[in-house]
Amino acid sequence: MAKHCVVSLSGGMDSSTLLLRALKEYDTVTALSFNYGQKHVVELERAQSLVDYLNKEQDYQLSYIEPKFSNIKYRQIKLDGLVDLLNSALVEGGDEVPEGHYEEDNMKATVVPNRNKIFASITQAVALSVANSTGEKTDIALGIHAGDHAIYPDCRQEFRDADDAAFRIGNWDADQVGYFTPYLEGDKFDILKDGEVLCEELGLEFNEVYARTNTSYKPMTHMIMDDEARLIPVWFSDYKSASSVERIEAFLKLGRPDPVAYADETGPVEWEVAKTHVENVLASHVG
Repeated sequence: MAKHCVVSLSGGMDSSTLLLRALKEYDTVTALSFNYGQKHVVELERAQSLVDYLNKEQDYQLSYIEPKFSNIKYRQIKLDGLVDLLNSALVEGGDEVPEGHYEEDNMKATVVPNRNKIFASITQAVALSVANSTGEKTDIALGIHAGDHAIYPDCRQEFRDADDAAFRIGNWDADQVGYFTPYLEGDKFDILKDGEVLCEELGLEFNEVYARTNTSYKPMTHMIMDDEARLIPVWFSDYKSASSVERIEAFLKLGRPDPVAYADETGPVEWEVAKTHVENVLASHVG
């Protein structure tokens, strides 16, 4: 198995769990996030917060015991100059992000043209550079899973095969780069279950990890009083967009509350509000 791994870290639940799995399996981990002008830019704040938490925990373990994982090398790649050139509901200036279930046709509005190809090209370049500089095989970790939606063409296997072929044709020594796809046969619930196990194995607090993730495509801010009685803007996840519905469904199956804070246009809401809404959406979809 390769010693080095490059993870594309969106800041969402899937890629954050993938990051934990990579820390468990590899000697070194490099994580990349991308700012392409997405409305849910809070995911980048969450990704940075998670990396900071994990590196701090690694440093703490190093002080007392042999650490269970390595320090993460992390970079945020700025592509936000594309924002007014991309036609998608997910980017600033785009249409309203639709609500409902992922199986609904209106979710095509959340496609960002060629997004995964752009991310893949940069991730491949970094992985090949790591392989060349270390002289050792390097894997690209992908969070793809059986629940990936056909509505996104760049999540389909034929796209990934063609993209990989182009990478290998266009680069010397590309055979030094492989892929790590631990969730290929699972779904979002399986990923979250693995995250629960990984937190235990790596000596991490589950709620501390997943509170530092964002799955919502429609996050919002509300003014909240801090400890010094000052009103400050705080990010919350919505619970009605398809991405949030799918995340909450996974937590319902796991049988534990989501540590992320939820809100709607009226303000912050309790977990039970988000939970009940998603239960109703799921019942309606099945019916």
